Amino acid sequence: MALLGMALLLVGLRVAPHAPLQGRASYSRAVYARGGELLRLTLADDEQYRFWTPLPDISPFSVEAALLYEDRWFRAHPGVNPYSLARAVGSLLAGGRRLGGSTVTMQLARRLFAIDSRHALGKLHQILAALWLEARHGKDEILEAYLNLAPYGGNVEGIGAASLVHFGKPPARLSLPEALSLALLPQNPNQRVQALRVQAPEFARMREALGRRLLARRPAAGDARLATLAATTSQDALPFLAPHFTDQMLARPATENADRTTLDLPLQRLLERQVARFVEGHERLGVHNAAALLVDARDMGVRALVGSADFFDDAISGQVDGTRARRSPGSVLKPFVYALGMEQGVIHPRSVLRDAPVSFSAYSPENFDGRYAGPLPAADALVRSRNVPALLVAAKLDRPTFHQFLTGAGVGLSEPESHYGLGLVLGTGEVTMEEVSTLFAALANRGLLRPLRRRMGDATPPPVRVLSEEASWLVLDMLAKNPRPFAPRLVAASAQMPVPWKTGTSWGFRDAWSAGLVGPYVLVVWVGDFDGRGNPEFVGVKTAAPLFFSVVDALAAHERALATPLWPRPTGLLRVDVCVESGQIPNPHCPHTKPAWFIAGRSPTTPCEIHRAFAIDDRTGRRVCDARPHGPTHQEVFAVWPTDMLKLFAAAGLPRQAPPSAMPGCPAEQDVPGAPPRITSPLGGVAYTLRPGKSNDTLAFLAETDGDAHEVFWYVGRRFAGKTASGRPWLWKMRPGTFVVRAVDDRGRADAQTLRVEVSQ
Repeated sequence: MALLGMALLLVGLRVAPHAPLQGRASYSRAVYARGGELLRLTLADDEQYRFWTPLPDISPFSVEAALLYEDRWFRAHPGVNPYSLARAVGSLLAGGRRLGGSTVTMQLARRLFAIDSRHALGKLHQILAALWLEARHGKDEILEAYLNLAPYGGNVEGIGAASLVHFGKPPARLSLPEALSLALLPQNPNQRVQALRVQAPEFARMREALGRRLLARRPAAGDARLATLAATTSQDALPFLAPHFTDQMLARPATENADRTTLDLPLQRLLERQVARFVEGHERLGVHNAAALLVDARDMGVRALVGSADFFDDAISGQVDGTRARRSPGSVLKPFVYALGMEQGVIHPRSVLRDAPVSFSAYSPENFDGRYAGPLPAADALVRSRNVPALLVAAKLDRPTFHQFLTGAGVGLSEPESHYGLGLVLGTGEVTMEEVSTLFAALANRGLLRPLRRRMGDATPPPVRVLSEEASWLVLDMLAKNPRPFAPRLVAASAQMPVPWKTGTSWGFRDAWSAGLVGPYVLVVWVGDFDGRGNPEFVGVKTAAPLFFSVVDALAAHERALATPLWPRPTGLLRVDVCVESGQIPNPHCPHTKPAWFIAGRSPTTPCEIHRAFAIDDRTGRRVCDARPHGPTHQEVFAVWPTDMLKLFAAAGLPRQAPPSAMPGCPAEQDVPGAPPRITSPLGGVAYTLRPGKSNDTLAFLAETDGDAHEVFWYVGRRFAGKTASGRPWLWKMRPGTFVVRAVDDRGRADAQTLRVEVSQ
C-alpha cells in the first residue's frame, strides 16, 4: 500500500497543473534574414543573452555531447545519481581532487532556485529541489530547460544564445566540432570561452577526447571522425546588421522570440555599399546622408533597407530612419496624376498639354527651370517633369481627386484637401519612402495596392485596386522612356533593361528623390539632411538619380534575370492614330498623325481643334464669310493656336502663321470652331483691395484667346468697358463692389469671371 500510495503521489505531482520551466526567465529576441542569417540578438530583461530553443531544434550532436559530458545516466536516475554523489564525497574525504557529482537536473535546480551548493545544507537543498523537478516535469522538459539556461560564458546563457554568439548560427545547424565545443563550456564557462576563441591546445584535446567518446557510441557517423580533429573558430562579437530594419522589427509585437524576416542579406549589403560609396564620393558637394529602400513587388517583402548613410554617425543623426521620415516628395508622385488622368478619360499618352503661364485662383505655378515648353505630349510632360501640365491634369480629376487617391492608398496626409490645393501635385504634402514604394509597387502589380511585408510569416491582406490595369501599364510605359541623366561609358546590362523611374525635388532643395522599378523590385532613394537644411545639389535628377542608377547597375550585375520586363500589356488597350500637333482624333485637315495607346471606352476622342480650313479670298487674301459677297476663293489650312501658345512659339524663335483676318462686314457671331477666351486676370475667388483715398487704383484685365482671334472686348456687368488686342491687358479703374467681368473675342466666343473689390480698413 505504501508503494501504491507513493506511486499515486508521483503521478499526481506529474499531472497536476504547473507552470512550464520556460517561464522561469526572460529571453532574448532574434531577428533573422530570409536566408536564415542572424541580423541581431537582443538582451533579455536581466541583461543576459538567453534565447529559448525547443529541444527538437537543437542538433542531436549537441544533446548527446552535453549528456555524455555532464550526465550520461540522465535518462536512468530520478534526478540524483547516488553513485556519482558517493564517488564525489569519497574523493573529497580521501583528500583527492574534487569531483562533480551533480546531475543535469541538479544543475538546473541550482540555477532555477539560486541555490548555493558549496556547503552541506545547500547541497541537500539542491538534491531535494532536483527530486522535486523530476517529480513535476518530464525528462525532455528538464533537459530542454537545462540546455536553455546553462552558462556559456560572460552574459550568455543557454545553447540557443551560445550557438548564435559563438558560431553565428542556430543550434540545429551546429557541426559536430561546434557541438562538442559548446558541450565543454558550462563546467568552466568564462575560462573555456577564452580557450575556444584562441584555440588553446588543451581545449582542443578535451574536445577531441569527447568527440571520440561520442563517435564510439555512433559508429554510423563514419567520416564525422575527421571533423572532430578540425579547428573550430568562433566569432568575436554578435552581428548588428541592417540596424534600421531590425529596429523596425523589434518595435513590432513579437509573435515568438525569433523573427524570420523578408530581408535579403546579400541585397542589403549591396544597397549599403552603394549608399556609402555615393555619399563618400559626393561629400565635397555637401552630401552627407542618404536613404534607400528595395521592395520585391511580387510579395511586397522588404529586401533591403538603409535608413541613413551611417547608423552610428551622430553628426547626421544616423539612427533616424529615413525610410519612415515624412518628407516633401517634390514631383516624384506626378506619375499617379497622369495615371488618374488617363483612367478618368482626361488625357491619353499623346494628349497635347500646354506648358504655359497659368493661374489657379491665387496660385501661379512655375516650372523648376522657370521656363515654359509650350504644347507637348503628356508622355513628354511627365518624363520632363513639367509642373504646369501636371497641375492642369490634376485640376480636372474628380472621384478620386489626387488627394482622395493618396489618402485612399494609405498615404498619411495630415491635412484636408483644401489645405494643400493643387500644390499637392508638386510636393506640398509630406510622404515617407515606404508610402512611395507601395504606390510604385501598385503600378508593377497592375493597379493593386498591397502593404509592405517584413516578416516571412505575416499574413497578406487582400489587395485593394487603386488604378486600372490599363492606366498602370501606360504610366510604366511612359516612365520607361525616361532616359538616364547621364550616359554610361560602358553599356551595362541594366542599360538595356526598361527602368520606369521618376525624380523629385522638394521646395528649397531640401530633398532629392528617385523612385522606380528595377525588374521585380521597387527602388526608392532619398538624398538630403534630416535637419531640413537646403542644398542646391539636392536636385532629384542631379543627385538622387545617380545613386538610383548605381543601385540599378549593381542589381543587374547581381541578378542577370532582371532584364525581363514584368508588366505585360493589358487587353483593354487600343492603338489609335492621333494628330501629332493637337494630340486629338485627326480631322480631314491634320497633316501628320501618329499612333497612341487608348484605354477602350475611356480615353478622350475629341476631334482635332487646331487644324482648320478657311476660305480665303484670292484678291485680298482675307477670310471670307457667307454674309458678304466675294470673288474667287481658295481653301487654306492653318494650325490655330491660342495666344499664349503663339507667344511661346515666338519666344522660342518658332513663330506660327495665324489665320488672316476676316473681310470687313463679317459678323463676329458667325459660328466658327475654336477655343473661347480664358480670363486669367482678375482671378476667381480672390477679393481685391481698394485703398482708401486712392481713386486711381487700376486692375489689369487679361485673357488668353484662340489663335484666330485678334481683339478682346471687355464688359463689366452690362456695360462695355473697352477693347484691346489679343494678349494685351486692359486697365480698369477699380471701384468697390461685386461685378461679373466678361471677355468676348472678335469671333463671338466669351468667358466670364466674378470680381470682388473691397475697401481696405
